[in-house]
Amino acid sequence: MRKYLVSAIAAVSVVAATSSAQADMAAANKWIESEFQPSTLSKSEQASEMEWFVNAATPFQGMEINVLSEGIPTHSYESEVLTKAFEEITGIKVNHQILGEGEVVQAVQTQMQTQRNLYDAYVNDSDLIGTHSRLQLAYNLTDFMAGEGKDVTNPGLDLDDFMGTQFTTGPDGDLYQLPDQQFANLYWFRKDWFDRADLQKAFKAKYGYDLGVPVNWSAYEDIAEFFSNDVKQIDGVDIYGHM
Repeated sequence: MRKYLVSAIAAVSVVAATSSAQADMAAANKWIESEFQPSTLSKSEQASEMEWFVNAATPFQGMEINVLSEGIPTHSYESEVLTKAFEEITGIKVNHQILGEGEVVQAVQTQMQTQRNLYDAYVNDSDLIGTHSRLQLAYNLTDFMAGEGKDVTNPGLDLDDFMGTQFTTGPDGDLYQLPDQQFANLYWFRKDWFDRADLQKAFKAKYGYDLGVPVNWSAYEDIAEFFSNDVKQIDGVDIYGHM
């Protein structure tokens, strides 16, 4: 979770002095050409968005913020590359520290329990949203972006671009975390087993529908049960419906 992503994702929108904007736009254009490709945005669209960040960052020139995340490739790229780009474009220095997953959880819990501002922003698993909420430390981003933070929210921010918002949305339907990255969930299966006529017939006789790639968790459980408890062996080898 990124707790208060005011500087990194939603910065204040103000009118910058022309000379400052030009200087920072030179850096932005350099990054657009050298690093921010390929992109779903055209280079002119990227430049327009970068200009917004340049202007928005004007009141925060020289600011230094501390960010924490665990050591996976996505966050290493953010720490080693994007922080440099962000500083050159905005003038805001980001110290992005990388720790092990357990250390991140410990640091986040320490900050929440002691109320000491060890980090200005951090990335942690959305599973912890309940902990943040119980400690009254979950920030309603839906309300913030529509109200108090409307003028400090990047106008190019499209929530539909984010994967996994269903896991960071509260029971009230409001967003409490912006996903930074998401692990891919893959379903691997033995197609040759699924294609066997005898297994297809037995599965349909028991469950009433065709054996195939599951489209919901009920079907997933049925398939796991079928291969583990009914089929049990194929060609003399013990098999299991789930690993």
